Amino acid sequence: MTDEKNLPGAGMLADTKAMIDGLKTVCANAGLANDSSEYKIITEAFLYKFLNDKFLHELRKLDVFKAVDDIEAAYSAMDEDERDTKLLEITEGTAVLRPEYLLSYLFNRKNKDGFAGKFDEALLGIADDNVDVFSVKAGEGQPIKLFGGVSRFIVEEAKRDSFCAQLVTKLAGFSFERAFSEKYDFFAAVFEYLISDYNKDSGKYGEYFTPHSIATIIARILVPDGVSDVTVYDPAAGTGTLVLAAAHRIGEDRCTIYTQDRSQKANEFMRLNLILNNLVHSLPNVVHDDTLKYPRHYGKGGKGIKQFDYIVSNPPFKADFSDTRDDLADDKYRSRFWAGVPNITNDPDKMEIYLMFLQHIVASMDAKGHAAMVVPTGFLTAKGKIPMKIRKKMVDSKMLRGVVSMPSNIFANTGTNVSIVFLDASVEHDHALLMDASKLGEKRKADGKNQRTFLSADEIEQIVQTFNADDEAEGLSVRASYEDIAAKKFSFSAGQYFEVKIEYEELTPEEFDAELSERIAKLGDLFAEGTRLQNEIEAQLKKVRLG
Repeated sequence: MTDEKNLPGAGMLADTKAMIDGLKTVCANAGLANDSSEYKIITEAFLYKFLNDKFLHELRKLDVFKAVDDIEAAYSAMDEDERDTKLLEITEGTAVLRPEYLLSYLFNRKNKDGFAGKFDEALLGIADDNVDVFSVKAGEGQPIKLFGGVSRFIVEEAKRDSFCAQLVTKLAGFSFERAFSEKYDFFAAVFEYLISDYNKDSGKYGEYFTPHSIATIIARILVPDGVSDVTVYDPAAGTGTLVLAAAHRIGEDRCTIYTQDRSQKANEFMRLNLILNNLVHSLPNVVHDDTLKYPRHYGKGGKGIKQFDYIVSNPPFKADFSDTRDDLADDKYRSRFWAGVPNITNDPDKMEIYLMFLQHIVASMDAKGHAAMVVPTGFLTAKGKIPMKIRKKMVDSKMLRGVVSMPSNIFANTGTNVSIVFLDASVEHDHALLMDASKLGEKRKADGKNQRTFLSADEIEQIVQTFNADDEAEGLSVRASYEDIAAKKFSFSAGQYFEVKIEYEELTPEEFDAELSERIAKLGDLFAEGTRLQNEIEAQLKKVRLG
Protein backbone atom coordinates (compact mmCIF):
# COMPACT_ATOMS: atom_id res chain seq x y z
CA MET A 1 0.00 0.00 0.00
CA THR A 2 1.29 3.44 -0.83
CA ASP A 3 2.52 5.50 2.14
CA GLU A 4 0.32 8.49 1.37
CA LYS A 5 1.61 10.73 4.14
CA ASN A 6 5.03 10.84 2.49
CA LEU A 7 3.81 11.58 -1.01
CA PRO A 8 4.87 15.00 -2.37
CA GLY A 9 1.27 15.63 -3.39
CA ALA A 10 -0.34 14.57 -0.11
CA GLY A 11 -2.56 17.67 -0.04
CA MET A 12 -3.60 17.16 -3.63
CA LEU A 13 -4.33 13.52 -2.87
CA ALA A 14 -6.62 14.50 0.00
CA ASP A 15 -8.48 16.90 -2.31
CA THR A 16 -8.83 14.19 -4.96
CA LYS A 17 -10.20 11.73 -2.42
CA ALA A 18 -12.69 14.36 -1.25
CA MET A 19 -13.91 14.79 -4.83
CA ILE A 20 -14.33 11.01 -5.20
CA ASP A 21 -16.21 10.91 -1.89
CA GLY A 22 -18.48 13.68 -3.19
CA LEU A 23 -19.36 11.61 -6.26
CA LYS A 24 -20.10 8.61 -4.04
CA THR A 25 -22.37 10.77 -1.88
CA VAL A 26 -24.36 11.81 -4.95
CA CYS A 27 -24.79 8.13 -5.85
CA ALA A 28 -25.73 7.20 -2.29
CA ASN A 29 -28.36 9.95 -2.14
CA ALA A 30 -29.83 8.55 -5.37
CA GLY A 31 -30.07 5.09 -3.81
CA LEU A 32 -27.17 3.67 -5.83
CA ALA A 33 -24.68 2.96 -3.02
CA ASN A 34 -23.24 -0.54 -3.57
CA ASP A 35 -25.34 -0.88 -6.72
CA SER A 36 -23.65 -2.63 -9.63
CA SER A 37 -23.93 0.60 -11.64
CA GLU A 38 -22.19 2.78 -9.05
CA TYR A 39 -18.65 2.00 -10.19
CA LYS A 40 -19.54 2.90 -13.78
CA ILE A 41 -20.97 6.27 -12.73
CA ILE A 42 -18.04 7.09 -10.45
CA THR A 43 -15.35 6.07 -12.91
CA GLU A 44 -16.97 7.78 -15.91
CA ALA A 45 -17.49 11.04 -14.03
CA PHE A 46 -13.96 10.90 -12.59
CA LEU A 47 -12.39 10.16 -15.98
CA TYR A 48 -14.43 12.88 -17.70
CA LYS A 49 -13.13 15.41 -15.20
CA PHE A 50 -9.54 14.19 -15.64
CA LEU A 51 -9.73 14.42 -19.45
CA ASN A 52 -11.38 17.86 -19.29
CA ASP A 53 -8.67 19.28 -17.05
CA LYS A 54 -5.86 17.56 -18.98
CA PHE A 55 -7.17 19.03 -22.24
CA LEU A 56 -7.22 22.55 -20.79
CA HIS A 57 -3.75 21.97 -19.31
CA GLU A 58 -2.41 21.08 -22.76
CA LEU A 59 -4.22 24.03 -24.40
CA ARG A 60 -2.38 26.41 -22.07
CA LYS A 61 0.93 25.25 -23.56
CA LEU A 62 -0.04 26.51 -27.02
CA ASP A 63 1.27 29.95 -27.96
CA VAL A 64 -2.17 31.23 -28.92
CA PHE A 65 -3.46 30.68 -25.37
CA LYS A 66 -0.42 31.57 -23.23
CA ALA A 67 -1.52 35.17 -22.57
CA VAL A 68 -5.22 34.33 -22.21
CA ASP A 69 -6.96 34.53 -18.83
CA ASP A 70 -10.19 32.74 -19.74
CA ILE A 71 -8.86 29.93 -21.90
CA GLU A 72 -12.23 28.18 -22.21
CA ALA A 73 -13.94 31.32 -23.52
CA ALA A 74 -11.10 31.96 -25.98
CA TYR A 75 -11.21 28.37 -27.21
CA SER A 76 -14.99 28.48 -27.61
CA ALA A 77 -14.83 31.80 -29.52
CA MET A 78 -12.58 30.39 -32.25
CA ASP A 79 -14.17 29.42 -35.52
CA GLU A 80 -14.15 25.70 -36.23
CA ASP A 81 -11.41 25.73 -38.86
CA GLU A 82 -9.02 27.74 -36.67
CA ARG A 83 -9.78 25.49 -33.70
CA ASP A 84 -9.09 22.33 -35.71
CA THR A 85 -5.77 23.77 -36.93
CA LYS A 86 -4.61 24.64 -33.42
CA LEU A 87 -5.63 21.23 -32.05
CA LEU A 88 -3.10 19.63 -34.38
CA GLU A 89 -0.41 21.13 -32.13
CA ILE A 90 -1.73 19.56 -28.95
CA THR A 91 0.26 16.83 -27.20
CA GLU A 92 -0.35 13.38 -28.67
CA GLY A 93 -2.52 11.17 -26.47
CA THR A 94 -4.66 14.03 -25.17
CA ALA A 95 -8.43 13.67 -25.50
CA VAL A 96 -9.88 16.52 -27.57
CA LEU A 97 -13.11 18.13 -26.31
CA ARG A 98 -15.47 20.32 -28.31
CA PRO A 99 -16.47 23.58 -26.58
CA GLU A 100 -19.93 22.22 -25.76
CA TYR A 101 -18.36 19.21 -24.02
CA LEU A 102 -16.24 21.26 -21.61
CA LEU A 103 -17.16 21.12 -17.93
CA SER A 104 -17.58 24.89 -17.68
CA TYR A 105 -20.11 24.84 -20.52
CA LEU A 106 -22.10 22.07 -18.84
CA PHE A 107 -21.90 23.65 -15.41
CA ASN A 108 -23.46 26.87 -16.70
CA ARG A 109 -26.43 24.87 -18.02
CA LYS A 110 -26.91 22.39 -15.18
CA ASN A 111 -30.23 23.92 -14.07
CA LYS A 112 -31.91 23.71 -17.47
CA ASP A 113 -34.44 21.07 -18.45
CA GLY A 114 -32.95 18.11 -20.28
CA PHE A 115 -29.53 18.56 -18.67
CA ALA A 116 -29.05 14.80 -18.22
CA GLY A 117 -29.27 14.41 -21.97
CA LYS A 118 -26.69 17.16 -22.45
CA PHE A 119 -24.28 15.52 -20.01
CA ASP A 120 -24.65 12.10 -21.64
CA GLU A 121 -24.29 13.70 -25.06
CA ALA A 122 -20.97 15.19 -23.97
CA LEU A 123 -19.70 11.84 -22.64
CA LEU A 124 -20.74 9.93 -25.74
CA GLY A 125 -19.43 12.65 -28.01
CA ILE A 126 -16.00 12.60 -26.36
CA ALA A 127 -15.94 8.81 -26.73
CA ASP A 128 -16.81 9.01 -30.45
CA ASP A 129 -14.40 11.85 -31.21
CA ASN A 130 -11.50 10.04 -29.54
CA VAL A 131 -12.36 6.43 -30.39
CA ASP A 132 -9.13 5.84 -32.32
CA VAL A 133 -6.99 6.69 -29.29
CA PHE A 134 -8.99 5.89 -26.17
CA SER A 135 -10.88 2.69 -26.92
CA VAL A 136 -9.81 -0.79 -25.90
CA LYS A 137 -10.69 -3.96 -27.81
CA ALA A 138 -13.09 -6.82 -27.43
CA GLY A 139 -11.79 -10.22 -28.45
CA GLU A 140 -12.86 -9.96 -32.09
CA GLY A 141 -11.28 -6.52 -32.43
CA GLN A 142 -14.30 -4.24 -32.13
CA PRO A 143 -13.59 -1.10 -30.05
CA ILE A 144 -15.03 -0.69 -26.56
CA LYS A 145 -15.66 3.04 -26.26
CA LEU A 146 -14.55 5.27 -23.44
CA PHE A 147 -17.99 6.32 -22.12
CA GLY A 148 -21.52 4.94 -22.15
CA GLY A 149 -23.36 7.75 -20.36
CA VAL A 150 -24.59 7.76 -16.76
CA SER A 151 -28.18 9.04 -16.61
CA ARG A 152 -29.57 5.68 -17.77
CA PHE A 153 -28.79 4.24 -14.34
CA ILE A 154 -31.42 6.48 -12.74
CA VAL A 155 -34.70 4.62 -13.20
CA GLU A 156 -36.95 7.63 -12.58
CA GLU A 157 -36.49 9.88 -15.59
CA ALA A 158 -37.71 12.94 -13.67
CA LYS A 159 -34.69 12.66 -11.36
CA ARG A 160 -32.02 12.32 -14.03
CA ASP A 161 -31.43 16.06 -14.59
CA SER A 162 -30.91 16.69 -10.89
CA PHE A 163 -28.60 13.68 -10.52
CA CYS A 164 -26.34 14.73 -13.39
CA ALA A 165 -26.35 18.34 -12.17
CA GLN A 166 -25.12 17.18 -8.76
CA LEU A 167 -22.32 15.16 -10.35
CA VAL A 168 -21.19 18.14 -12.43
CA THR A 169 -21.30 20.40 -9.37
CA LYS A 170 -18.94 18.05 -7.48
CA LEU A 171 -16.59 17.96 -10.47
CA ALA A 172 -16.59 21.73 -10.91
CA GLY A 173 -15.43 22.30 -7.34
CA PHE A 174 -12.14 20.51 -7.96
CA SER A 175 -9.17 20.83 -10.33
CA PHE A 176 -6.58 18.28 -11.44
CA GLU A 177 -4.20 21.06 -12.52
CA ARG A 178 -1.72 20.50 -9.67
CA ALA A 179 -1.84 16.73 -10.19
CA PHE A 180 -0.30 16.80 -13.66
CA SER A 181 3.14 17.38 -12.16
CA GLU A 182 2.77 14.30 -9.94
CA LYS A 183 4.20 10.90 -10.76
CA TYR A 184 3.28 7.23 -10.58
CA ASP A 185 3.11 6.88 -6.79
CA PHE A 186 0.53 9.67 -6.57
CA PHE A 187 -1.73 8.22 -9.24
CA ALA A 188 -1.28 4.70 -7.84
CA ALA A 189 -2.71 5.99 -4.55
CA VAL A 190 -5.55 7.80 -6.35
CA PHE A 191 -6.40 4.71 -8.37
CA GLU A 192 -6.30 2.43 -5.32
CA TYR A 193 -8.72 4.71 -3.49
CA LEU A 194 -10.99 5.14 -6.50
CA ILE A 195 -11.57 1.41 -6.99
CA SER A 196 -11.34 0.33 -3.34
CA ASP A 197 -15.10 -0.26 -3.05
CA TYR A 198 -15.45 -1.95 -6.42
CA ASN A 199 -12.94 -4.83 -6.50
CA LYS A 200 -14.39 -6.98 -3.74
CA ASP A 201 -15.93 -9.56 -6.06
CA SER A 202 -12.65 -10.24 -7.78
CA GLY A 203 -11.80 -13.57 -6.16
CA LYS A 204 -13.93 -15.67 -8.50
CA TYR A 205 -11.64 -15.16 -11.47
CA GLY A 206 -8.59 -13.22 -10.44
CA GLU A 207 -7.22 -10.53 -8.20
CA TYR A 208 -8.26 -7.21 -9.68
CA PHE A 209 -5.88 -5.39 -7.42
CA THR A 210 -2.37 -6.45 -6.43
CA PRO A 211 -0.89 -4.73 -3.33
CA HIS A 212 1.42 -1.86 -4.13
CA SER A 213 4.20 -3.47 -2.07
CA ILE A 214 4.19 -6.63 -4.22
CA ALA A 215 4.05 -4.60 -7.43
CA THR A 216 7.03 -2.54 -6.27
CA ILE A 217 9.08 -5.61 -5.32
CA ILE A 218 8.36 -7.29 -8.65
CA ALA A 219 9.21 -4.22 -10.72
CA ARG A 220 12.47 -3.48 -8.88
CA ILE A 221 13.69 -7.08 -9.06
CA LEU A 222 12.49 -7.87 -12.57
CA VAL A 223 13.63 -4.75 -14.43
CA PRO A 224 17.31 -3.70 -14.46
CA ASP A 225 18.43 -0.12 -14.98
CA GLY A 226 18.68 1.29 -18.47
CA VAL A 227 15.95 -0.77 -20.14
CA SER A 228 14.35 0.85 -23.19
CA ASP A 229 12.09 0.07 -26.15
CA VAL A 230 10.62 -3.08 -24.62
CA THR A 231 7.24 -4.79 -24.32
CA VAL A 232 5.51 -5.57 -21.02
CA TYR A 233 2.70 -8.14 -20.88
CA ASP A 234 0.16 -9.40 -18.37
CA PRO A 235 -2.18 -12.20 -19.53
CA ALA A 236 -4.49 -11.77 -16.52
CA ALA A 237 -4.03 -8.06 -16.01
CA GLY A 238 -6.91 -7.18 -13.71
CA THR A 239 -6.68 -3.45 -13.01
CA GLY A 240 -3.11 -3.25 -14.29
CA THR A 241 -1.22 -2.70 -11.04
CA LEU A 242 1.68 -4.95 -12.02
CA VAL A 243 2.18 -3.71 -15.58
CA LEU A 244 1.91 -0.10 -14.40
CA ALA A 245 4.61 -0.63 -11.77
CA ALA A 246 6.88 -2.26 -14.35
CA ALA A 247 6.21 0.50 -16.88
CA HIS A 248 7.02 3.16 -14.31
CA ARG A 249 10.27 1.39 -13.47
CA ILE A 250 11.21 1.22 -17.17
CA GLY A 251 9.85 4.64 -18.08
CA GLU A 252 6.38 5.15 -19.51
CA ASP A 253 7.80 6.47 -22.79
CA ARG A 254 10.28 3.59 -23.15
CA CYS A 255 7.88 0.66 -23.16
CA THR A 256 4.63 -0.61 -24.64
CA ILE A 257 2.09 -2.48 -22.54
CA TYR A 258 0.01 -5.45 -23.68
CA THR A 259 -2.74 -6.94 -21.54
CA GLN A 260 -5.67 -9.31 -21.69
CA ASP A 261 -8.38 -10.22 -19.18
CA ARG A 262 -11.79 -11.83 -19.53
CA SER A 263 -13.37 -9.50 -16.96
CA GLN A 264 -15.15 -6.47 -18.42
CA LYS A 265 -14.89 -4.55 -15.15
CA ALA A 266 -11.16 -5.27 -14.89
CA ASN A 267 -10.55 -3.99 -18.40
CA GLU A 268 -12.46 -0.78 -17.67
CA PHE A 269 -10.28 -0.20 -14.62
CA MET A 270 -7.20 -1.10 -16.67
CA ARG A 271 -8.01 1.57 -19.24
CA LEU A 272 -8.51 4.17 -16.52
CA ASN A 273 -5.19 3.23 -14.94
CA LEU A 274 -3.32 3.61 -18.23
CA ILE A 275 -4.87 7.02 -18.91
CA LEU A 276 -4.00 8.30 -15.44
CA ASN A 277 -0.42 7.13 -15.81
CA ASN A 278 0.34 8.62 -19.22
CA LEU A 279 0.28 5.31 -21.10
CA VAL A 280 -2.45 6.18 -23.60
CA HIS A 281 -0.31 4.80 -26.44
CA SER A 282 -0.82 1.29 -25.01
CA LEU A 283 -4.64 1.41 -24.95
CA PRO A 284 -5.01 -0.38 -28.32
CA ASN A 285 -3.22 -3.35 -26.75
CA VAL A 286 -5.79 -3.82 -23.97
CA VAL A 287 -8.03 -6.76 -24.89
CA HIS A 288 -11.15 -8.12 -23.24
CA ASP A 289 -11.23 -11.90 -23.80
CA ASP A 290 -10.28 -15.30 -22.38
CA THR A 291 -6.47 -15.48 -22.61
CA LEU A 292 -6.22 -19.25 -22.27
CA LYS A 293 -8.54 -20.16 -25.13
CA TYR A 294 -8.30 -16.99 -27.22
CA PRO A 295 -4.89 -15.32 -26.82
CA ARG A 296 -5.29 -12.12 -28.86
CA HIS A 297 -1.70 -10.88 -29.10
CA TYR A 298 -0.08 -12.54 -32.09
CA GLY A 299 3.45 -13.00 -33.37
CA LYS A 300 4.81 -11.64 -36.64
CA GLY A 301 2.47 -12.20 -39.53
CA GLY A 302 -0.27 -13.23 -37.13
CA LYS A 303 1.40 -16.59 -36.55
CA GLY A 304 1.47 -18.03 -33.06
CA ILE A 305 1.32 -16.06 -29.85
CA LYS A 306 3.38 -12.91 -29.43
CA GLN A 307 6.47 -13.18 -27.25
CA PHE A 308 7.40 -10.42 -24.83
CA ASP A 309 10.45 -8.90 -23.17
CA TYR A 310 8.84 -8.65 -19.72
CA ILE A 311 5.86 -10.55 -18.34
CA VAL A 312 4.24 -9.87 -14.97
CA SER A 313 1.16 -11.58 -13.66
CA ASN A 314 -0.93 -12.32 -10.61
CA PRO A 315 -3.20 -14.87 -12.30
CA PRO A 316 -6.36 -16.33 -10.77
CA PHE A 317 -5.37 -19.21 -8.50
CA LYS A 318 -8.60 -21.22 -8.43
CA ALA A 319 -11.52 -20.70 -10.75
CA ASP A 320 -14.00 -22.72 -12.74
CA PHE A 321 -12.81 -23.27 -16.32
CA SER A 322 -14.84 -26.43 -16.89
CA ASP A 323 -16.46 -24.91 -19.99
CA THR A 324 -13.12 -24.70 -21.80
CA ARG A 325 -11.04 -27.41 -20.08
CA ASP A 326 -11.57 -30.12 -22.71
CA ASP A 327 -10.92 -27.69 -25.56
CA LEU A 328 -7.65 -26.60 -23.94
CA ALA A 329 -6.57 -30.25 -23.65
CA ASP A 330 -6.80 -30.62 -27.44
CA ASP A 331 -3.57 -31.24 -29.35
CA LYS A 332 -3.72 -27.82 -31.02
CA TYR A 333 -2.97 -26.22 -27.63
CA ARG A 334 -0.22 -28.71 -26.72
CA SER A 335 2.71 -26.43 -27.54
CA ARG A 336 1.39 -23.86 -25.08
CA PHE A 337 0.14 -26.18 -22.35
CA TRP A 338 3.09 -28.56 -22.50
CA ALA A 339 2.80 -29.71 -18.85
CA GLY A 340 -0.83 -30.73 -19.17
CA VAL A 341 -4.28 -29.45 -18.25
CA PRO A 342 -5.63 -29.87 -14.66
CA ASN A 343 -8.67 -32.06 -14.22
CA ILE A 344 -12.04 -30.62 -13.27
CA THR A 345 -12.92 -31.12 -9.60
CA ASN A 346 -16.26 -31.28 -7.87
CA ASP A 347 -15.52 -27.94 -6.23
CA PRO A 348 -15.33 -25.25 -8.96
CA ASP A 349 -13.35 -23.00 -6.61
CA LYS A 350 -10.51 -25.53 -6.43
CA MET A 351 -9.67 -25.81 -10.09
CA GLU A 352 -6.00 -24.96 -10.44
CA ILE A 353 -6.32 -22.56 -13.33
CA TYR A 354 -3.10 -20.78 -12.33
CA LEU A 355 -1.12 -23.78 -13.66
CA MET A 356 -2.49 -22.96 -17.11
CA PHE A 357 -1.39 -19.34 -16.86
CA LEU A 358 2.11 -20.35 -15.73
CA GLN A 359 2.52 -22.47 -18.87
CA HIS A 360 1.11 -19.68 -21.03
CA ILE A 361 3.59 -17.22 -19.51
CA VAL A 362 6.60 -19.46 -20.15
CA ALA A 363 5.42 -19.94 -23.74
CA SER A 364 5.01 -16.15 -24.12
CA MET A 365 8.56 -15.26 -23.01
CA ASP A 366 10.98 -13.91 -25.55
CA ALA A 367 14.18 -15.92 -26.05
CA LYS A 368 15.87 -13.47 -23.66
CA GLY A 369 12.74 -12.51 -21.76
CA HIS A 370 12.00 -12.02 -18.08
CA ALA A 371 8.93 -12.96 -16.07
CA ALA A 372 7.57 -12.63 -12.54
CA MET A 373 4.50 -14.57 -11.44
CA VAL A 374 2.54 -14.55 -8.21
CA VAL A 375 1.72 -18.17 -7.26
CA PRO A 376 0.18 -19.96 -4.28
CA THR A 377 3.08 -20.89 -2.01
CA GLY A 378 1.86 -24.50 -2.18
CA PHE A 379 3.03 -24.59 -5.81
CA LEU A 380 6.65 -24.48 -4.65
CA THR A 381 6.48 -28.04 -3.27
CA ALA A 382 3.34 -29.50 -4.89
CA LYS A 383 3.89 -33.15 -5.86
CA GLY A 384 1.31 -33.28 -8.67
CA LYS A 385 2.43 -34.15 -12.18
CA ILE A 386 1.68 -30.72 -13.69
CA PRO A 387 3.33 -28.48 -11.06
CA MET A 388 6.35 -30.80 -10.99
CA LYS A 389 6.74 -30.58 -14.77
CA ILE A 390 6.45 -26.78 -14.69
CA ARG A 391 9.10 -26.43 -11.98
CA LYS A 392 11.37 -28.91 -13.79
CA LYS A 393 11.01 -26.94 -17.04
CA MET A 394 12.04 -23.73 -15.26
CA VAL A 395 15.17 -25.42 -13.92
CA ASP A 396 16.06 -27.45 -17.02
CA SER A 397 15.77 -24.28 -19.13
CA LYS A 398 18.24 -22.63 -16.72
CA MET A 399 15.98 -19.61 -16.33
CA LEU A 400 14.84 -19.90 -12.71
CA ARG A 401 16.36 -16.82 -11.11
CA GLY A 402 14.69 -17.17 -7.74
CA VAL A 403 11.63 -17.17 -5.53
CA VAL A 404 10.35 -14.87 -2.77
CA SER A 405 7.78 -16.30 -0.35
CA MET A 406 5.66 -13.49 1.06
CA PRO A 407 4.00 -13.05 4.48
CA SER A 408 0.51 -14.42 5.01
CA ASN A 409 -2.47 -12.07 4.43
CA ILE A 410 -0.49 -9.77 2.16
CA PHE A 411 -3.58 -9.58 -0.06
CA ALA A 412 -6.82 -7.99 1.11
CA ASN A 413 -9.19 -10.55 -0.36
CA THR A 414 -7.47 -13.92 -0.06
CA GLY A 415 -5.95 -15.82 2.84
CA THR A 416 -3.82 -17.91 0.48
CA ASN A 417 -0.10 -17.62 1.14
CA VAL A 418 1.67 -16.38 -1.98
CA SER A 419 5.15 -16.44 -3.46
CA ILE A 420 6.73 -14.72 -6.45
CA VAL A 421 8.64 -16.79 -9.01
CA PHE A 422 11.23 -14.89 -11.09
CA LEU A 423 12.39 -16.20 -14.46
CA ASP A 424 15.24 -14.80 -16.55
CA ALA A 425 16.05 -16.28 -19.97
CA SER A 426 18.67 -13.63 -20.82
CA VAL A 427 21.43 -15.68 -19.15
CA GLU A 428 21.89 -19.34 -18.20
CA HIS A 429 21.58 -19.68 -14.43
CA ASP A 430 23.07 -22.57 -12.44
CA HIS A 431 21.35 -21.75 -9.14
CA ALA A 432 18.35 -19.90 -7.76
CA LEU A 433 18.06 -17.49 -4.85
CA LEU A 434 15.27 -18.75 -2.62
CA MET A 435 13.94 -16.26 -0.10
CA ASP A 436 11.58 -16.75 2.83
CA ALA A 437 10.15 -13.31 3.68
CA SER A 438 7.13 -14.80 5.44
CA LYS A 439 8.17 -13.51 8.86
CA LEU A 440 8.41 -9.88 7.71
CA GLY A 441 5.67 -7.28 7.89
CA GLU A 442 3.23 -5.91 10.41
CA LYS A 443 -0.30 -7.25 10.79
CA ARG A 444 -3.06 -4.70 11.15
CA LYS A 445 -6.67 -4.17 10.12
CA ALA A 446 -6.92 -2.80 6.60
CA ASP A 447 -10.57 -1.85 6.34
CA GLY A 448 -11.79 -1.96 9.91
CA LYS A 449 -12.25 -5.72 10.03
CA ASN A 450 -9.97 -7.72 7.71
CA GLN A 451 -6.43 -8.15 8.95
CA ARG A 452 -3.64 -7.68 6.44
CA THR A 453 0.13 -7.78 6.57
CA PHE A 454 1.91 -4.59 5.51
CA LEU A 455 5.59 -4.42 4.58
CA SER A 456 7.53 -1.35 5.64
CA ALA A 457 9.70 0.60 3.20
CA ASP A 458 12.79 -0.81 4.91
CA GLU A 459 11.53 -4.38 4.55
CA ILE A 460 10.76 -3.86 0.87
CA GLU A 461 14.26 -2.47 0.44
CA GLN A 462 15.74 -5.46 2.28
CA ILE A 463 13.95 -7.93 0.00
CA VAL A 464 14.91 -6.08 -3.19
CA GLN A 465 18.55 -5.45 -2.26
CA THR A 466 19.13 -8.99 -1.02
CA PHE A 467 17.58 -10.57 -4.09
CA ASN A 468 19.28 -8.32 -6.63
CA ALA A 469 22.63 -8.88 -4.93
CA ASP A 470 22.03 -12.66 -5.08
CA ASP A 471 23.00 -12.59 -1.43
CA GLU A 472 22.55 -15.20 1.26
CA ALA A 473 21.14 -13.71 4.47
CA GLU A 474 20.72 -15.89 7.52
CA GLY A 475 17.14 -17.04 7.95
CA LEU A 476 16.04 -15.01 4.91
CA SER A 477 17.68 -16.25 1.70
CA VAL A 478 19.79 -19.09 0.38
CA ARG A 479 21.47 -19.90 -2.95
CA ALA A 480 20.31 -23.33 -4.07
CA SER A 481 22.16 -25.04 -6.92
CA TYR A 482 20.07 -26.57 -9.67
CA GLU A 483 21.56 -29.96 -8.70
CA ASP A 484 20.29 -29.57 -5.14
CA ILE A 485 16.88 -28.42 -6.39
CA ALA A 486 16.60 -31.49 -8.65
CA ALA A 487 17.64 -33.74 -5.75
CA LYS A 488 14.81 -32.32 -3.64
CA LYS A 489 12.21 -33.08 -6.34
CA PHE A 490 12.41 -29.57 -7.71
CA SER A 491 11.25 -27.94 -4.50
CA PHE A 492 11.43 -24.13 -4.62
CA SER A 493 10.87 -23.73 -0.85
CA ALA A 494 13.73 -21.85 0.83
CA GLY A 495 13.22 -23.65 4.14
CA GLN A 496 14.42 -26.93 2.63
CA TYR A 497 17.81 -25.45 1.80
CA PHE A 498 18.68 -23.45 4.90
CA GLU A 499 21.69 -24.88 6.72
CA VAL A 500 20.74 -26.36 10.07
CA LYS A 501 22.97 -24.73 12.68
CA ILE A 502 23.67 -26.24 16.08
CA GLU A 503 24.91 -23.90 18.77
CA TYR A 504 27.85 -25.27 20.78
CA GLU A 505 30.62 -24.14 23.11
CA GLU A 506 34.18 -25.45 23.33
CA LEU A 507 34.95 -26.94 26.77
CA THR A 508 38.16 -28.17 28.41
CA PRO A 509 38.12 -31.80 29.70
CA GLU A 510 37.79 -30.50 33.27
CA GLU A 511 34.86 -28.21 32.30
CA PHE A 512 33.19 -31.09 30.44
CA ASP A 513 33.50 -33.44 33.45
CA ALA A 514 32.09 -30.78 35.78
CA GLU A 515 29.16 -30.04 33.43
CA LEU A 516 28.43 -33.77 33.02
CA SER A 517 28.50 -34.36 36.79
CA GLU A 518 26.13 -31.45 37.37
CA ARG A 519 23.67 -32.73 34.75
CA ILE A 520 23.81 -36.32 36.12
CA ALA A 521 23.09 -34.99 39.60
CA LYS A 522 20.08 -32.99 38.25
CA LEU A 523 18.86 -36.06 36.41
CA GLY A 524 19.12 -38.10 39.67
CA ASP A 525 17.07 -35.47 41.48
CA LEU A 526 14.41 -35.61 38.74
CA PHE A 527 14.19 -39.41 38.98
CA ALA A 528 13.88 -39.21 42.78
CA GLU A 529 11.12 -36.63 42.48
CA GLY A 530 9.37 -38.81 39.96
CA THR A 531 9.54 -41.84 42.33
CA ARG A 532 8.16 -39.75 45.18
CA LEU A 533 5.22 -38.53 43.09
CA GLN A 534 4.47 -42.06 41.87
CA ASN A 535 4.42 -43.43 45.48
CA GLU A 536 2.14 -40.58 46.53
CA ILE A 537 -0.29 -41.26 43.69
CA GLU A 538 -0.38 -45.00 44.50
CA ALA A 539 -1.10 -44.24 48.17
CA GLN A 540 -3.98 -41.96 47.20
CA LEU A 541 -5.44 -44.60 44.88
CA LYS A 542 -5.21 -47.23 47.68
CA LYS A 543 -7.18 -44.95 50.03
CA VAL A 544 -9.86 -44.45 47.39
CA ARG A 545 -10.23 -48.21 46.85
CA LEU A 546 -10.40 -48.96 50.66
CA GLY A 547 -12.85 -46.12 51.22
